[in-house]
Amino acid sequence: MSQSSSAKPALFTPFRLGDIELRNRVVMAPLTRNRATRGNDAPNALNVEYYRQRAGAGLIITEGTQVSQQGQGYVWTPGLYSDAQIAGWKAVTDAVHAEGGKIIAQLWHVGRVSHVSLQPGGQAPVSPSPITAKTKTYIESGFAEVSPPRELALAEIPAIIGEFVTAAENAKAAGFDGVELHGAHGYLIDQFLRDDSNKRSDAYGGSIENRVRFALEVVAAVSKVFGKGRVGIRISPVSPANDARDSDPQAPFTHLVTKLSEQGIAFIHVVEGATREARDYLPFDYGALRRAFKGAYIANNGFNRELAIETVDKGEADAIAFGRLFIANPDLVARLERNAPLNEPDVATFYGGDAKGYTDYPALADKAA
Repeated sequence: MSQSSSAKPALFTPFRLGDIELRNRVVMAPLTRNRATRGNDAPNALNVEYYRQRAGAGLIITEGTQVSQQGQGYVWTPGLYSDAQIAGWKAVTDAVHAEGGKIIAQLWHVGRVSHVSLQPGGQAPVSPSPITAKTKTYIESGFAEVSPPRELALAEIPAIIGEFVTAAENAKAAGFDGVELHGAHGYLIDQFLRDDSNKRSDAYGGSIENRVRFALEVVAAVSKVFGKGRVGIRISPVSPANDARDSDPQAPFTHLVTKLSEQGIAFIHVVEGATREARDYLPFDYGALRRAFKGAYIANNGFNRELAIETVDKGEADAIAFGRLFIANPDLVARLERNAPLNEPDVATFYGGDAKGYTDYPALADKAA
């Protein structure tokens, strides 16, 4: 049925994402901002205000939140494995809920995208295979090449799945509405999925069925904590971020999404194209993922107002995630709905720092005043 010109675009209407009721279909994408408390990587009052300001989103997905110190790849990113971190996140979720918003935690293990200075005891980062990623990370002294990783032993894998479970339990204790697993952008789950970073010859490598095993086991384990209606995963089939590559991405990702559909989780969050680059970076049939998955499909990457409205109205996605636009526009939903001008993001303040470029972007109401 075609939509009348006077009807509100579906993007701005309520939607049930699994077991989570959203007031609109505009999602705040996970955004690394490197502003956790130095020393304990716990969220602080500045983070509380940042998320509170953006509670008009139908759903907030937090910045990547490491499940353990081993899972950390950048300095001053928050975790979900200590009491201080749980308490910090509880203040965030309370503030978002007080504004009527919904917020889920993105659970993150970076795998090989790390540096010995961030690892417990200065050890090597871990990876499915001992292949160094051609990428940089951000440490106390600034940007640095990632450290060579060591291969995870088969016996270590259950403990890492256990860290995701503990982080999910901590997310529940902190009052989150659900969790998203970070399976994108060349981090640990993604490293297992791809034949360029996974050269294993055991049950977690080789065939597509083996390469998707780790992702499916993490999803299944975390679903027991929150219930599958409050769990999703982010994937980026063709994005080369952090040296993520596969000889034929369509095959493993279509297989993964088919299996995730069988598990019955709430959503998949798909970075279409190369993150921060072209949506048609490599040929890929995202419609095949949409058809293979019976839950909700959140589309991400390079959406403006017109494309977002059109994509949801056509049924090509159930919701649209915005990243950089949410950095600069705390009231993004109101601006999109009114087709109001948007603030430009200050790239120099994206990573690290204080309130400047973080909580000081004006809302429409401020400008009017």
